[in-house]
Formats: sequence, C-alpha cells, structure tokens
Amino acid sequence: MQPRATTSVLQNEYSTWVLQDKHSQAFAVLSNPTSVRIAKILGLPSAATAPRCLACHSLNPDAADRAKSFDTSDGVSCENCHGPASNWLGPHTTKDWKHEQSVAAGMKDLRDLTNRTEQCLTCHLGTAEKKVDHELIAAGHPDLYFELASFSAVMPRHWQAKKADDVWQDVRELATGQAVQLRQHLARVQRNATSGVWPEYGELDCFACHHSLTSSKDSWQQERGYTNRKPGNPPYNLSRFVVLRQIAQEFDRAGAQQLQTSINNLYALASTIGNDRNQVAAEAGRVQALALQLEAKVKAGTFDGALVRRLMKNISNDGEYISTQGERAAEQATMALDSLFVTYTKNARVPNAAQVRSAIQALFQQVQNPSAYNAFNFASQMKVVNGLLP
Repeated sequence: MQPRATTSVLQNEYSTWVLQDKHSQAFAVLSNPTSVRIAKILGLPSAATAPRCLACHSLNPDAADRAKSFDTSDGVSCENCHGPASNWLGPHTTKDWKHEQSVAAGMKDLRDLTNRTEQCLTCHLGTAEKKVDHELIAAGHPDLYFELASFSAVMPRHWQAKKADDVWQDVRELATGQAVQLRQHLARVQRNATSGVWPEYGELDCFACHHSLTSSKDSWQQERGYTNRKPGNPPYNLSRFVVLRQIAQEFDRAGAQQLQTSINNLYALASTIGNDRNQVAAEAGRVQALALQLEAKVKAGTFDGALVRRLMKNISNDGEYISTQGERAAEQATMALDSLFVTYTKNARVPNAAQVRSAIQALFQQVQNPSAYNAFNFASQMKVVNGLLP
C-alpha cells in the first residue's frame, strides 16, 4: 500500500491502479445500460464478450498467450500499457535494476514521449484493429479525444515524480503529444481513405451536424457562415491541429507554414461531398510527413518560462480560428491552456493567478455541453483569458 524508496519502482502500483485508476473499471463499463444498448444496436451478443469492445476495454491477448491466472475482467491493466511482463515483472522491482534492462526484457519504453503518446492513442484514437468509427458512435459510443498532458494530470500517478531540474516536462509532454496525435490521426485518415470505409464520418466535426436546432435568426452557425466549404458540407475535424499550429511556430516557422498549407488542402478535400479518396489519402500522407518532422524538432527543443508565456498568449489570441473549428477544437485549446498555466504557476509567480484560473474555468464551461457550444461566446472568452495572462 505504501511506496518504497529502496528501488526505482514504488511497488504500490497495483493498489494505486485498483483503488484510484479508471482504467481498472474499463471492463465493468461494458455491462452498464449504455453498453448493453450499443451491443444490441450492433447485433452483438454482449459487449463484455465482443472482441471489438474488449480490444480497448480489457487486455485481450490470444488464448496461447494467457497464463492460468489471466482474467479479462481486470480491465485495462499493467500489460495493456507496459507490454507482456513475464520477463521483467519480478526483476524490475529489485535494487539497482535499471529501466533500460526492463526495456531490453520487453517492457515498452514509456519514458519516451513519442512511445507514450502512441501507446495511449492505440485506444484513445484507435488503430487498424481498434476502431471507434461512425457506426460505433451512432450506436452510442462517445467520439474520441485526447490531450496527453491533461489526461496524464488526472491519472493517479504510479511512477516516480520527475526530476526537479526538468520543471517544464509537462509542457514538453503537451507539445510532443500534440504532434504525435496529429500524425497518428492522419495515419487513420490515410488508412480509411485508402482501404477502409470512405467517407468515414467519424473523421468529420460531429457537432457540425449533431447539435440542438434553433430558428435561423438564432443560429450562430449560420451567422458565422461556412468558411472554406459549401453550406451543407460537413467539415473535417481540425481539433488535433489547432493547438499544434501555435507550437509549430515556436520550433519551425517555415515548417509551420508548410503544415498549415497542407492542412488547408486536406480540409478542402475532406470537407467536400464526393471527394476523391485517393487525393485525400495522398494529402493525408504529405501532412503526416510534415508532422513527423515537426515532432522531432519539438522533442529536441528547449522549453522555458518565456516559451510557455508565448504559447499561452498565442493560443488564447487565436480564439477566432479555434472557435470556428467546432467544439472539439475549443476543447483542445481549453485543455492546453489549463495545462500550460498550471505548469507555469508552479515555476513563476502570477499576481492575478486566481483571475486567470477563473477565466480558464469559464472556457471549460463553454465546452461542457456540445449542443450548447457557441463559437462567438468561446472566442469572446478566449479574449478575456488573453487579456489576463502575464
């Protein structure tokens, strides 16, 4: 129950996971009323036995790889994230055992931010084998979103605290996570456009269509208009780009412009009814390559308080663009601003910190109910945050 200080491993990880971590309840969710209804709609006997559901809600290896003590109902447990443990589980708790030895014995290296983000995204975005597509969303499954720093912050930590000399590590996590997330998302778009169902409506902005209807005179969507697409064409979901475009400016201005141009091209293609799937796949591949180049520069970059201040100011100053990309884009910006400000206040004094926190909380309130989201209101609150930031 209590952490140990004699080794680099706390050895109370199981207690933390089973008592505090929502991952331990992932399998139990498959028996709740919503999951029962989803299974019924999809024609599945049970969500708790369907490989499609177990792929993310539990550890579900082949029968030949299961020990006698294996239990699917454990949910998302250690080996989902860290890999098969038979070669390192015992040794990695011994004194003087190094992380590198665990990796050599088969543990996934989650200290590497690219590896960590990719591992999280296997379920929080999906792979060729793990899909939350429009069919599953229509049946009742929530659409997926992710932000590495925010998700890590609310996860009960079962690992050693980072070293004091790396005080901006959370910002490095955020920046790298944004780059990896865009790259992995583009791989999914390319995969779907090449050999999957296309158009895959799960790649579009869900709430452009699924929102509460009002009279035309009260519609902020119609008042705002339809930038870079025809009215009635559902827009491509740019939520995984809106924060990264400001990060890119910090580490590679020329590359940032290339990335923006290619994203605009992809948006125009994917937001056009009757688009050419081969063109979409090709453009997604080009943007993916640019995102990979940016990712390397972000990982190798220098992070300090001045950069964090610029990111907060630039993201909050970009409210007009972000807000028009829909509720999920606004959500990403809100989570990013919150993570950046939390880290900044740990390392610098901000006299009006309470005011800034209150203004950011007001952003969260703007995205609590997707149907009630209003781009004008969100952009206005972003200006408030921008004016309060140091």
